[in-house]
Amino acid sequence: MSDDVLRAELEKLKAENEALKASRRGTAGMSFKVSEKGAVSIYGLGRFPVTLYKEQWEKLLAAANEIRAFIAENDAQLKKKESGEPKA
Repeated sequence: MSDDVLRAELEKLKAENEALKASRRGTAGMSFKVSEKGAVSIYGLGRFPVTLYKEQWEKLLAAANEIRAFIAENDAQLKKKESGEPKA
């Protein structure tokens, strides 16, 4: 292949990559999927997806106010990961 063809292909792939990244930023960078085993997986929170079954999500969501209160009470001890931080 010539250099021009390779450069054109590289630019095309870079554009596709950026388009995919942009589409994942939709819901604060999160996406949802039903796993093979019928659980709900949320992608975009960290390196790996968070996967729980329906009942587990319902239990977690029902405790949302308690979780918020706990976070507020322990705010001084908690670290915040900035979105621009390099991944570990």
